[in-house]
Amino acid sequence: MKTLLPILAVLLLTACASAPASTATPAPTETPASTAATLTLEQKVGQLFIVRPDALDLTLSQETIDDPRADGVTQVTDAMRETLQQYPVGGICQFGKNIESPSQLARFNKDLQAASATPLFITVDEEGGMVARLANNDAFDLPRYASAAAVGASGDPENARAMGQTIGGYLKTYGFNMDFAPDADVNTNPDNPIIGERAFSSDAATAAQMAAAAAEGLRQNGILPTLKHFPGHGDTAEDSHTDLAVTYKTREELENCELLPFAADTGLHAVMVGHIAAPNVIGSDTPATLSAELIAMIPDAENTLIVTDSLSMDAITKAYTPGEAAIQAIQAGCDVLLMPNSLPEAYDAVLAAVQNGTISEARLDKSVNKILHYKQQFAV
Repeated sequence: MKTLLPILAVLLLTACASAPASTATPAPTETPASTAATLTLEQKVGQLFIVRPDALDLTLSQETIDDPRADGVTQVTDAMRETLQQYPVGGICQFGKNIESPSQLARFNKDLQAASATPLFITVDEEGGMVARLANNDAFDLPRYASAAAVGASGDPENARAMGQTIGGYLKTYGFNMDFAPDADVNTNPDNPIIGERAFSSDAATAAQMAAAAAEGLRQNGILPTLKHFPGHGDTAEDSHTDLAVTYKTREELENCELLPFAADTGLHAVMVGHIAAPNVIGSDTPATLSAELIAMIPDAENTLIVTDSLSMDAITKAYTPGEAAIQAIQAGCDVLLMPNSLPEAYDAVLAAVQNGTISEARLDKSVNKILHYKQQFAV
């Protein structure tokens, strides 16, 4: 376990007073700087990154890493352990191609934690419905949900809470501590190509109630929920996997609809920021991921763990290098950089930016302290 237990011990001593994960959000920014001080500069930069396990195999091309049809990494190798020393990332996101069986997945996640000098976020996209990496794998005997929309149509938030509890329960069994769910979008655009039934409702109040209840259910089983995709992907006509998505709503219109689900959950949670432009809010097509003005609109942004959507999506890679995207996301207020288009390039760029003062070490420590505090709250 290397320094895993000592670091957790320090976190327990130095983090602000612990409260049950289901209570109102504590203030991670009040965590003493000694938590970040337990890490080297290289380790602190690493904490900012959550990557696919495949990214730890430096022999693989980025195209292979991202290709869902390519063979996936399914166990920790000595080479991956060495990569974790060179690029000490803060988390791993498992995908379908990394999952073979219940025993393999449990062992893989356990071995990943053991290979890391610091505790990892181990996460997955497990929304229920069409996006469920575990439940939709026939090797697993797990409950399957038709969709979030079907749960939302029941009108009873307790059904969404039960969904979160069920998903959170089996994720914890396999060694996860974070879920990139629930979807907090409001499905207001029938032409939207990516959200649809992944959203609980086309009604903002219903979507808010359901997303908050699902998030609570996840927390009740020790899983950090992630509300996505801020500032709302349900009113866009584009899929940010392939192009920049755009909402043409004004700030007032967003606050009266799309932003309501992100304000409804008062428990500890992360928010995933989408590659979504809002030109009628900020006057440009800068994606929310890289916009300080849009990120500042996240409710209680100062104390919320802010995660980018995947930085290997075409919405980002068409306009920014891996280093540019990583640096600008941190400057805009994001805490976690998800799956850059090149881990070595993005990591080296952020490290250099801190070393040359483009990103202050105080700014880095702010995110690292927040990350470590959340990890302490949702330790495996």
